Amino acid sequence: MEYNTSRPRMIIPEYGRNVQKMVDHLSTIEDRTERNQQTQNLIEIIGNLNPQIRDVPDFKHKLWDHLFIMSDFKLDVDSPFPVPTPESLTERPEHVEYPARSHAYRHYGNILKGMVKHCVGLEDGEYKERLVNAIANHMKKTYLLWNKDTVDDEVILKQMRDLSDGQLDLSGVSLSDKQDLVKNTGGGNPNKRGSNYKNRKRKKYKSNK
Repeated sequence: MEYNTSRPRMIIPEYGRNVQKMVDHLSTIEDRTERNQQTQNLIEIIGNLNPQIRDVPDFKHKLWDHLFIMSDFKLDVDSPFPVPTPESLTERPEHVEYPARSHAYRHYGNILKGMVKHCVGLEDGEYKERLVNAIANHMKKTYLLWNKDTVDDEVILKQMRDLSDGQLDLSGVSLSDKQDLVKNTGGGNPNKRGSNYKNRKRKKYKSNK
């Protein structure tokens, strides 16, 4: 009996030994035209035997790369894609430069910080004043939802000065009361909505009796 341990090593075992044997046979075909044709046929066979690969973007390119790898990079055929090299398998990916972002006031998010920076570059006028006021109130609402039940308005204004590097005029900012900011966001008691909903159902049930 022949055991797998005594057989030649399969470079990509997922394709099975029969595919590996066909790849090995391709290198023995002397006529280049026939070798190219048989290689094309094998690519189609591999694609049909492994339909899940078709879900991979540019799966044809992937099949050709695997074919050269299984031939130990010895297969000499005309490939429609760049032929991989042994070194390409051990290449390290390029270092990804992550954007340097400030960790201050992370609860506001980067979008809001970008809006504050945008306001700095605007010309003075009614539009800028209204936008600054809206951002300040949104900061207060966010602070109340994620930090404390109450907050001093001066804390919000100070944080907005910090985010704008002191370049925004906040003298005309009018911050809304806590009740007006959180009444439509489910703030306060998280069970409040559920309790009111249950009470309304009880009243409706009693009125139908």
